[in-house]
Amino acid sequence: MNEAARKLIALDLDGTLLTKQKLISPRTKRVLEEAKSQGHHVVIATGRPPRASLNYYHELGLTTPMVNFNGALVHHATDAEWGHHHFPLDRETALGVIDICERYGIHNVMAEVKDDFYLQQHDHQFLKILADGREPLGIGVIHDLLQDHPTSLLIQAQEQGVPELRKHLREHHAHVVEHRYWGTPWNVIEVMKAGVNKATGLSLIAESLGVAREHVIAFGDEDNDFEMIKYAGTGVAMGNGNPELKAMADAICDTNDNNGIAMMLEKLL
Repeated sequence: MNEAARKLIALDLDGTLLTKQKLISPRTKRVLEEAKSQGHHVVIATGRPPRASLNYYHELGLTTPMVNFNGALVHHATDAEWGHHHFPLDRETALGVIDICERYGIHNVMAEVKDDFYLQQHDHQFLKILADGREPLGIGVIHDLLQDHPTSLLIQAQEQGVPELRKHLREHHAHVVEHRYWGTPWNVIEVMKAGVNKATGLSLIAESLGVAREHVIAFGDEDNDFEMIKYAGTGVAMGNGNPELKAMADAICDTNDNNGIAMMLEKLL
């Protein structure tokens, strides 16, 4: 295939590539394998850490760099020479955010440092969902444990305090942090360095692969995909996606449970 004709296909995981059962459908896998055989690049771009993404990366037989933590970590799972791009929060900023959050009532805090993490207090269910089998580096007061600049913070808030807490972060800390909200049952606010998102990560990968922006096809479903969908030459929202994302997308495909990615790629490639 002519280099100029190669596409970069960027895939969010949850609600996009993965079904509700957290599986890649056989049809989607088959279409992605065909795309790779034609010379196109398939890239994972997720909010998940590497530990929760690599099984899907290997299942698809990928050999490309990947975006984790919504762009705060951009790396190559199998080629250390590609480079390692880490865009963490400043430690003092992170600790200040934790102090602010505690005023509004929180249940727990997870401070992620690349693929490791610290936890404020032990919570079996929280670990089951977010640790992916990895034990925390430490459990206790994050101010005492955290010595590095964290990749992200996950703040498990009290539901009634979430609107005021997010308003405070928007009004007083927008210049230093980005924040996303995971709704019930977890009520988790994810905090990252300002200006970092999937689009900034994807642009690094596209440049390294020699793919022009107009040849990027990106699939997503939630608000952490906004920037990536805007950045891509063809931004595709899932049928099950956020209404605001659908409004800004170039195209809308079927749902994650109905082979939406596969059907759209069959039309586009």
